Amino acid sequence: QVQLVESGGGLVQAGGSLRLSCAASGLTSSQNAMAWFRQAPGKEREFVAATRWGGTTYYADSAKGRFTISRDNTKNTVFLLMDSLKAEDTAVYSCAARPSLVPNGSYWSAQSYPYWGQGTQVTVSS
Repeated sequence: QVQLVESGGGLVQAGGSLRLSCAASGLTSSQNAMAWFRQAPGKEREFVAATRWGGTTYYADSAKGRFTISRDNTKNTVFLLMDSLKAEDTAVYSCAARPSLVPNGSYWSAQSYPYWGQGTQVTVSS
């Protein structure tokens, strides 16, 4: 059974930084993919960033240049470092995982990930 546990959310002022962590247990495949999505109140869930086992990364346009996704394969943990945060980054951030390569390169699609964490709240005050 795969379990994902996020941490690191909180309240930060605009322009500040936060680092989210997602610890995965039970994810033993050597070709897994892990990603971050977010959902703001009244809005649909949206892709933020993803990383493959080999280190290739993918970013939403809103995250490029400000967010960095990384992973520690020895600990099955993925991180999301968020810099220059804006009020519009306020959302619940959720970690997602897939124990295999994502078909057709759809790393941006929530449907590509069968496992999800419960999410962590990020609030950016302006």
